[in-house]
Amino acid sequence: MSQESVSPHALPFPPLTRGWGWLAWLSTTDHKKIGILYMVTSLFFFGVGGIEALLIRIQLATPEAKVLTPQEYNAIFTMHGTTMIFLVVMPLFIGIANYLVPLMIGARDVAFPRLNALGFWVFLLGGIVIYLALFTGSLADAGWFSYAPLSEAAYSSRPGVDYWIVGLIEMGVGTIGAAVNLLATIVRYRAPGMTYRRMPLFVWMMMITSLIILYALTPLNAGLIMLLGDRLLHLHFFRANVSGGSAILWQHIFWFFGHPEVYIMALPAFGMMSEVVPVFSRKPIFGYTFVAGSGVAIGLLSFAVWVHHMFAVGLSTPMNAAFSAASMLIAVPTGVKIFNWSTTMFRGKLRLDTPLLFAAAFIIQFVIGGITGTMFAAVPLDWQLTDSYFVVAHFHYVLFGGSMFALWAGVYYWYPKITGRMLNERLGKWHFWLAVIGFNATFFVQHILGLVGMPRRVYTYPNLPGYEAMNMISTVGAFILAAAVVLFLWNLVVSFRRGKPAGDNPWDAWTLEWATNSPPPEHNFEKLPPVRSARPLFDLAHPEIADYLDTHSEAKA
Repeated sequence: MSQESVSPHALPFPPLTRGWGWLAWLSTTDHKKIGILYMVTSLFFFGVGGIEALLIRIQLATPEAKVLTPQEYNAIFTMHGTTMIFLVVMPLFIGIANYLVPLMIGARDVAFPRLNALGFWVFLLGGIVIYLALFTGSLADAGWFSYAPLSEAAYSSRPGVDYWIVGLIEMGVGTIGAAVNLLATIVRYRAPGMTYRRMPLFVWMMMITSLIILYALTPLNAGLIMLLGDRLLHLHFFRANVSGGSAILWQHIFWFFGHPEVYIMALPAFGMMSEVVPVFSRKPIFGYTFVAGSGVAIGLLSFAVWVHHMFAVGLSTPMNAAFSAASMLIAVPTGVKIFNWSTTMFRGKLRLDTPLLFAAAFIIQFVIGGITGTMFAAVPLDWQLTDSYFVVAHFHYVLFGGSMFALWAGVYYWYPKITGRMLNERLGKWHFWLAVIGFNATFFVQHILGLVGMPRRVYTYPNLPGYEAMNMISTVGAFILAAAVVLFLWNLVVSFRRGKPAGDNPWDAWTLEWATNSPPPEHNFEKLPPVRSARPLFDLAHPEIADYLDTHSEAKA
């Protein structure tokens, strides 16, 4: 039955919820429901992480404040970083990919539906475990990176770190299961005619991301098991005061995961940008092959740059030089993508709806984050700026000004497909402007704080010239950003209940997920259009152009 055959206004709830009881959600193996479970869980933890961020900014708004004790501050910034990375950004992308990838490649479901369900519930269990430490009176307080020896039992005997380790291992297992599923689905279940050169670019980026997850999270889980052994079994993998132990070993293991992790959160954002920008520019993506190829290059190079987080450790000069060069090199494929998106928009028939606004902000803010990241590739600059608020600013420009803004662009773009309703455009534009103002007020000033010498990971600071004013600006910006997030969540809820009916393809988009109903039926498709290019719905609407291109391609071959 088509979306138009039943009026959504005649229903007490949107079609998404009809006949779906709580038992259906608990026992589901449908990739769409599991994708929604990931997204809803991540939004809940987004609220938790946001509250933690506001507590940090309240403590730092004025010099020598006493809102939080040092231990409380350490616990809150540890849990904020862990929550935002492992419980918000990563699972949001995995949830969206779970929902969309089978639709985009014309599949009925993922390759292993039961593994998909298991992956979500194990991930959720891990998220619950790291916060269960609240009932022991001690959350993890060694930083989201949990550097040894700070995380060793001799220095942190409270059980919060143990809960943190076990929770991360569980989340890692669930995430690895999701990566295996996505990879197998993309490789084996594409629609007839969908070659690798015809896959949507979001699918390309998720395929690369899945490979990075497999090779990055497995060493992290091994390191976490070693760290737990140090704490509970009195082993000595990372204890520098015991023969054979090395605190530097933990840094190598963690950052071998930690830098690819940046691209686990960035590559899906690149994929979303590569879907949103062409549709709202009314032009095909400029340089499809280069966008896909640069993603592969980023995936490979992401494993060759981890030591640039360790330049201040005192490693050898040749090692520092090699990783400095690799860190500069990885900026090249990222720059290729920026060029492709900008060129796609150039002279396009831009449709300035909320998805494109967030995409444009992503480009500008991610470039700022990328430039400051390349600065850290220069060893003398890294020595000067490491562990300062310049690092905090850089990191947030990449992962919030970058990945989160791309996520918002993707949510505004695909929300009609998931729910059958449009998000409110007026609220969307208010959300956009508040987010841009709040984000840049919060984090741009932190570049200056870092340059004048304010260290990160301190719970208070002396009343030095300029420190209080800049920290107050950052705190006010954080509350503006929080207002933007609340407005976004309100828009999700209100539009779900009373939003304008979307129809099957409200954006006149080109990829296969728009060829089925909004929301899709359980089996996804009644029938699939032929896939003759990377834009099958455009070919369906303009068969004369598709025939010409096919003939031209055959003649050229």
